[in-house]
Amino acid sequence: MSTKKYAAVALVAALGVTSLAACSTEDAREAAGKSGGPAPKTVTLVSHDSFNASKEVLAAFTKETGLTVRVLKAGDAGEAVNKEILTKGSPQGDVFFGVDNTLLSRALDNGIFVPYEAKGLDRVPAAYRLDEERRVTPVDSGDICVNYDKKFFAEKKLAPPRTFDDLAKPQYKDLLVVENPERSSPGLGFLLGTVAAYGDEGWQDYWKKLKANGVKTVDSWELAYNQEFSGSAGGRQAKGDRPLVVSYASSPPVEVLYGEPRPKEAPTGVSTGTCFRQIEFAGLLNGAKNPEGGKKLIDFLISKTFQDDMPLQMFVNPVAKDASLPELFTRHGVVVERPGTMAPEKIAEKRDGWIRQWSSLVLK
Repeated sequence: MSTKKYAAVALVAALGVTSLAACSTEDAREAAGKSGGPAPKTVTLVSHDSFNASKEVLAAFTKETGLTVRVLKAGDAGEAVNKEILTKGSPQGDVFFGVDNTLLSRALDNGIFVPYEAKGLDRVPAAYRLDEERRVTPVDSGDICVNYDKKFFAEKKLAPPRTFDDLAKPQYKDLLVVENPERSSPGLGFLLGTVAAYGDEGWQDYWKKLKANGVKTVDSWELAYNQEFSGSAGGRQAKGDRPLVVSYASSPPVEVLYGEPRPKEAPTGVSTGTCFRQIEFAGLLNGAKNPEGGKKLIDFLISKTFQDDMPLQMFVNPVAKDASLPELFTRHGVVVERPGTMAPEKIAEKRDGWIRQWSSLVLK
């Protein structure tokens, strides 16, 4: 898996909204070459491409600590994690943000992080703290779910699917587009969701049914959501013809926020019986040039200031108990009561085998 695009952030880009400016890899390397590493007053955050934060919040961190955050976006999540594995002990930055529970074992097993218990971690529920050694700190969560185009189903007088079982029914033939779990984090999350739902013995038969029912597979979330899906702004522009897509429970609020004109209600819905819980983490990189600054940045990532800002920047849910959700989320977002989950140990043991089996079933 190499593609990690948080749905909402990529949607913002697709709609032409300017996001946080960040140093490119080349810029960061050039700066390091001239100075021998980050300046003492700089802390470098390495992240997947979907990291975003408001300028005001980053300025608050600088005011509080005297440190300026340099953001180095290193590609999709899987790609970014793999880069850090290759540079273990001599990392590109001080803190890595964006490894999720589907890839956590790969990062931990390769020793790219060093333990650090963040200040304020007691404000984060234990359910999110998946590493007892505190090598990573939970920062946000989101639910990978099938989204549906409300207009399509209303015009067809067809009830949208609600569950995994529904997606394999004849009335939904040729309607669903999914992402390849070898390359896409949402695609991997959806695959794990089907394994959680049908078990080790049943998920392959389920995918055989999906394949027979005309499921379409593409390499990335961006292709699926902004090209193939008829319910998104990008998909409508691209004349996408699939009214069902694997995306996020937070996608509907984004369609409202950046719709032109802004709709009163979200044009997309969420099939809540198809969801898998994703948790993202940050960690202090092994070999960081500014470890003390990195610790302060990790503390800040779970502070109320950052957690309150995050929903409308990355369209994910905060993990801190004292964080507040904006009205846009509470009105147009979907609360998933029972998302699929899986123990990190099981993901670590089975993930690569499941992906190989999926490829044999679906792509051949």
